[in-house]
Amino acid sequence: MPTTFQKRQKEMKRMEKARMKAERRAQKKLEPRNEEDELKVLTGPAPLEDDPLADPADWGPSGN
Repeated sequence: MPTTFQKRQKEMKRMEKARMKAERRAQKKLEPRNEEDELKVLTGPAPLEDDPLADPADWGPSGN
């Protein structure tokens, strides 16, 4: 069983961690948000470059 000193150290560490987390949260609120951070509505999955079912006319200059 931990001693009183160990309990106090553990509690102090927990409080310090909570304080640091609150500081990070507050700092994050102050930072301006970028457009990239905003959520965007997707209409479907992104097309694959190597899609075997893609139309050969859309393949580009190589025309494989």
